[in-house]
Amino acid sequence: MLRPLYRPIWLSSLLLATATSLASAQGVEVTHDTTSDSAPAASAQREGRNWFVSLMRRIGRRSDDTVATAGASNIAPVDSATAGGDVAAVPEAAVPARRAERNFKSRKDSLEWRAARAVALHSSGYRIIVDLFARELYVLDRDDTLRVAPAATAMNATLSYGGRTWRFETPRGVRVVRGKDRDPVWTPPEWHFAEVAVEHGLKLRSMSAGQRIRLKDGTILTSKGDEVGIIRPDSKTFVPLVLDEHVVFDNTLFIPPQGTKHRSIQGELGHYRLDLGDGYLLHGTPYARSIGAAVTHGCVRLADDDIEWLFENVPVGTKVYIY
Repeated sequence: MLRPLYRPIWLSSLLLATATSLASAQGVEVTHDTTSDSAPAASAQREGRNWFVSLMRRIGRRSDDTVATAGASNIAPVDSATAGGDVAAVPEAAVPARRAERNFKSRKDSLEWRAARAVALHSSGYRIIVDLFARELYVLDRDDTLRVAPAATAMNATLSYGGRTWRFETPRGVRVVRGKDRDPVWTPPEWHFAEVAVEHGLKLRSMSAGQRIRLKDGTILTSKGDEVGIIRPDSKTFVPLVLDEHVVFDNTLFIPPQGTKHRSIQGELGHYRLDLGDGYLLHGTPYARSIGAAVTHGCVRLADDDIEWLFENVPVGTKVYIY
């Protein structure tokens, strides 16, 4: 049980002996007598100690490097393209170098990321930069960082249903803010209904405007104007269905016609939206806990105060760099 106690002493003695030997070989006298009045001896002693301290520091640095390397071995391996090497026009203070795990589907994917990142880092003027891996959004004006916001980004997942496939990811590249809206209303795409059908084990069927669908009990499911409703077998009266609920009958989820209230969801996009085109948005969310996670279907979600700031301060026409 005493071996661990003596091991450091043995190492120190060995190093000190080595220091003494090397110092002597260099023509430097090393003495352990701290009370010596001899100036040459004192000088030699200092030189010997300085050499020893220098040696210990070098060993300490190597130890730190070893620890850093060991720590790095626990990080998921990334493509060599992520190692950096880009000479960024944007100062480091503008876009903080945050360590984020980067997983690529292929070499091509990693090269596309690197290219998009290079374009973003060499951008100038008033612009937005979205780092998908770090899940952060930056608003910059030349070299000044005006806003840094955590964001929820795409889940990078695939959904297949009924012979169709949807890929949920945010495309890298350069986009432009095409429009801004306050209190936006979301019109769910078909993938939203397919996702619900898969989750609950339902069949899926689309409705067209004015179409009359007879259910198993004889009830007619149809739409009238901007509402979806039913007509009972013993009645001719159209009864609108409750809003904020999916239309489900006979183990089937019906997709309401475009333009009806049942095809619109209020509040799902938060209080503000910036349109980037092709269905991609910067928007708010009622799900505050999702911020910072990879959970969206392609859009970039922001907290209420951040999306409000963007709405008030980012003009239409602003470029958005995504990588």
